[in-house]
Amino acid sequence: MAEGTKTEAHVPVDLFNPGQVFACLGLLEAADVLCGDAEAYFDWSDASDVRFRVRASGTESPVQRVLRFLDQAEARAEVVEGSPNIEAWKDAWGPGPTIVPRAAGYPFPDPSSPATLVCALVAGADRLTLDYWGDETGRDNVKFWAGAGGYPGVALASDALALVRGRAASAAADPFALSAPQSSSFRLDWRRDYVPIDAGFSLNAHGNMETRGFPLVELLAALGLSHARPRRPSWKDKLIYEYAVIGRGTGGPKAWLGPSLLRAALCGPNGPGQRLPWPMRCFRMRLDWPGKEGQARSITTVTEESTS
Repeated sequence: MAEGTKTEAHVPVDLFNPGQVFACLGLLEAADVLCGDAEAYFDWSDASDVRFRVRASGTESPVQRVLRFLDQAEARAEVVEGSPNIEAWKDAWGPGPTIVPRAAGYPFPDPSSPATLVCALVAGADRLTLDYWGDETGRDNVKFWAGAGGYPGVALASDALALVRGRAASAAADPFALSAPQSSSFRLDWRRDYVPIDAGFSLNAHGNMETRGFPLVELLAALGLSHARPRRPSWKDKLIYEYAVIGRGTGGPKAWLGPSLLRAALCGPNGPGQRLPWPMRCFRMRLDWPGKEGQARSITTVTEESTS
């Protein structure tokens, strides 16, 4: 429905799935760029039907607008001129990277490998950027996939786009449920992943088995981490994170909030979120190593810490 010059939309969300929470922020970030003046909130006033509500300028549903963009977008690597990563890029990863003049700037120092080059999602004149995984920023990059010197984030994004092409916009009623066979991902949606030692077997040993992933969640979650982070309570422990959502609780009023507030809330009550005067729900996620320690990480359990 339209409210003034804005159109509202909503999607179901599982707050116990961190990838879906991050993806909600991604919807908001993308709608803010593609539509303008976006606002949103998490709505758990009905415990049986939790929703993420978003509105933005224009007459088109912001969810439909974002998914229509993803239906058409292509992933392109961007690299600063003179970087060794230009020559290190492999044809198997897709078209060669776009060279950016040094004077134009780059969001972080030149990466040590092509794995974490900036990824631009481009459809016509529209452009969104994936770069949360930059290793040289000095902040926790929340990069759960392994890729140092290997398969890059740009290629993962391109693979996910290929899985949703022609399907994304039609999934607007429940985009986080769109699934497809997916061999690799950003590991932000835990429904695809598993830890072999806990499962008791490895899919790699069975040629007739495949995992189904949720590529829209992966893409939108990566966008959602552009300007926000879950909190790692201890820098010594890479397997524990906390995150939080704010919005409308039981019996509460609507709470249209700008992107900066939802970003701040994500790191929970022990970060900037502690000063926000809206109902908050806080969660803790535990990860584990599906393979060699120090490489890829998988989300294994999520528990709710508190409700306000």
